[in-house]
Amino acid sequence: MINETYKQMLSGKSVIRELSEYATKRGQEIGYENVFDFSLGNPSVPAPQSFTDEMIRLLQEGDPMDLHGYTPSLGNAQYKKAIAESLNERFGMNYGPEHIFPTTGAAGAIAHAVRCVTKPGDEVITFAPCFSEYTPYVDGTGASLKIVPPDTETFQINFEEFEKMITDKTAAVLVNTPNNPSGIAYSTQTLEQLSDILTKYSEKYGHTIFLISDEPYREIVYKGADSPYVSKFYDHTLSCYSFSKALSLPGERIGYVAVNPACEGADIIVPMCGQISRGTGHNCPPSIIQQAVAKVCGETSDLSVYEVNMNIIYETLVELGFTCVKPGGTFYIFPKALEEDSIAFCNKAKDYDLIFVPGDGFGAKGFFRIAYCIDTEKVKRAMPRLKQFVEEQYPNR
Repeated sequence: MINETYKQMLSGKSVIRELSEYATKRGQEIGYENVFDFSLGNPSVPAPQSFTDEMIRLLQEGDPMDLHGYTPSLGNAQYKKAIAESLNERFGMNYGPEHIFPTTGAAGAIAHAVRCVTKPGDEVITFAPCFSEYTPYVDGTGASLKIVPPDTETFQINFEEFEKMITDKTAAVLVNTPNNPSGIAYSTQTLEQLSDILTKYSEKYGHTIFLISDEPYREIVYKGADSPYVSKFYDHTLSCYSFSKALSLPGERIGYVAVNPACEGADIIVPMCGQISRGTGHNCPPSIIQQAVAKVCGETSDLSVYEVNMNIIYETLVELGFTCVKPGGTFYIFPKALEEDSIAFCNKAKDYDLIFVPGDGFGAKGFFRIAYCIDTEKVKRAMPRLKQFVEEQYPNR
């Protein structure tokens, strides 16, 4: 019999993917250069030349059996060692290779992390606005996701509402900083307060509440932003990372779980991840990609274009009267729509070939997301169209 759960999920197709497909179809009609597609968070800068050079070197000089064979179930030793050393050097941590588990991007990392620290019936708490795919990630483990409503003034954590949601079933808290979709980085003060609360309620309920930190935008941080490394604040943290954004490698699907060495179960969580892989059919990222990334994991693509684009868009939004919290990183900005119904707002924008994503799916109705990982030239050309849209549709704003 067909599984009804997944059958029902077919009707819940990603709004972001639908908008991206619409933009592609519209581009076939009028030329994609005339469609201002701000829907999909796909990096717009190339991978570093050093990564390409290393891939070429490996293919020309490496042992084919080593490059294309199975890796150990817990990952390539060279990759794990390089990640641990890089994190230690940058953030003053003390990871060893035994604390690193290679995954297929941050999604694979979260899937493993949640399974490591929850059981069916447990609860995981996250904070709106949040990535819409967190729900299936968590639901697939048998746990359930609770979403704290947003603090729309700052998009930092709404601590008052958060504490109301913590119960004896709370097994983990899932954070994303810098944040998709708001672009906000959680501050030192926010992370200190979060750590204090997790410690307090862990003691109250007699079990550790783990912190799962989703960090694919960790390297895209803007000048002056306070964006510290989450695991520095709370011992029981599992960091989930992807090189999709930092190295512009989304299609290579490579990331990792990094288990804080002071975490409860730090000596067994990575081996547990290996057993989770057995049960889910997940295996390590390709051997050649692990080897190549091990050589360049301390580098990034040229990410400066994203801050340039952000400033252009932010200044235009403010000029047009939008309420908007200025991002501290990522390549997203999350303004308040000019009417209560952000879906209606985004549908009107489509008539001007402006493709925005409503905030409803992120847990923040009335807002919309702009993904500005596109060429700066196109961002500049989009601003007059945005002004036209606003002036014609919302003259009394």
